[in-house]
Amino acid sequence: MADRTAPLSVDELRRLVDAGEIDTVVLAFTDMQGRLQGKRFAARFFLDDVLDHGTEGCNYLLAVDVDLNTVDGYAMSSWERGYGDFAMHADLRTLRRTPWQPGTALVTADLAWHDGSPVVASPRQILRRQLDRLAEHGWSAYVGTELEFMVFKDTYEEAWSRGYRDMNPANQYNVDYSVLGTSRVEPLLRRIRNEMGAAGMTVESAKGECNLGQHEIAFRYDDALTTCDQHAVYKTGAKEIAAQEGMALTFMAKYDEREGNSCHIHLSLRDEFGKPVFADEQGEYGMSKIMRHFLAGQIAALRDFTLLYAPNINSYKRFRPGSFAPTAAAWGPDNRTCALRIIGHGQSHRFENRLPGGDVNPYLAVAGLIAAGLYGIEQELELPEACTGNAYNGDAEHVPTSLRDAAELWAASPIARSAFGDEVVEHYLNMARIEQDAYDSAVTDWERFRSFERM
Repeated sequence: MADRTAPLSVDELRRLVDAGEIDTVVLAFTDMQGRLQGKRFAARFFLDDVLDHGTEGCNYLLAVDVDLNTVDGYAMSSWERGYGDFAMHADLRTLRRTPWQPGTALVTADLAWHDGSPVVASPRQILRRQLDRLAEHGWSAYVGTELEFMVFKDTYEEAWSRGYRDMNPANQYNVDYSVLGTSRVEPLLRRIRNEMGAAGMTVESAKGECNLGQHEIAFRYDDALTTCDQHAVYKTGAKEIAAQEGMALTFMAKYDEREGNSCHIHLSLRDEFGKPVFADEQGEYGMSKIMRHFLAGQIAALRDFTLLYAPNINSYKRFRPGSFAPTAAAWGPDNRTCALRIIGHGQSHRFENRLPGGDVNPYLAVAGLIAAGLYGIEQELELPEACTGNAYNGDAEHVPTSLRDAAELWAASPIARSAFGDEVVEHYLNMARIEQDAYDSAVTDWERFRSFERM
């Protein structure tokens, strides 16, 4: 795992607390749904007590549905087990100021049981395990995530009260790459860019996207764990900043029948000397033998691991022909119709997985990319022919079209069980079952409109 320096050191935190500039420290972990959960501490208490000893949180936080309802089926946490605590220990390499919350710092937590053993179903721990496997080969993963969102000129409370209907998008037409279009919402985008930068992230750019009010802010790639930590902080922070501005934004994969919110994930490997592992100028499309095996693993495991890339019912609404969201388990050089796109050269030579939507949990998705790649390397899989045309019309296997199908593939996957272990497979299989059951029992507006009078 790559070394990294905290955006805010403990000594700096002590100085800021003594000066009265910071009075609150948030200690949070990322849950199954990719959300930050944790506690706000008085800064002095955090320094005097929590810094060295950690804190506790109810273990049901990794065994609930989206609404934080307790549900059955989780081995690690249940009524029968008493819903006890797990420990939350600060990873001080993630300590940072959060300028959008005055006087506040934030630090990411790792989860452990009281005997010190890790909570293996924690998304951050799942990624750590795959990074450790990668390190056994002498490699480190570098990752960038491109996260899209839609902005509305409504507050979150107004949106809730109206059932998320008749909302007012920040743009009334397609503003993809439009400088005029992004200027309409620039005060919000500028705040997000600048305040994420002040929180220790390296912001690259902002651009408009295709759907109404849709935008993207891009950050510089980093080692895999840092990128995923920053991704989780960014999603929470962007929503908080939007709320402060009297607006709302959503990362949901598919808000309406137009373009969905994607989260394309870019990944490359470096060796212990910092040299790129994927690049070979003599190889086809500039790919090394290792990259070919790694990419072949992506193809082999893509359907089995789709649950990690598309974890919700709504995720599967993106996968439509001609939508720029992939439907085929295919790869190609700079081909946006494929699930896997090869781009860059030299140090930047990498692949992009275009399957995930804005609702993805980055830790789980990146863990899946690494596990798939290692499978391809260990099995010395051969890479199929590249797709240089329209993958929507090709003969490659189709990605799962529903959460139910993805869960069945995940449950039956020997690749998943070998890479992640039965406990992790069963834990996230139960998460999918809970969501599917909730959806199957719901009656939607679509059904009422089609059936109330005319059926």
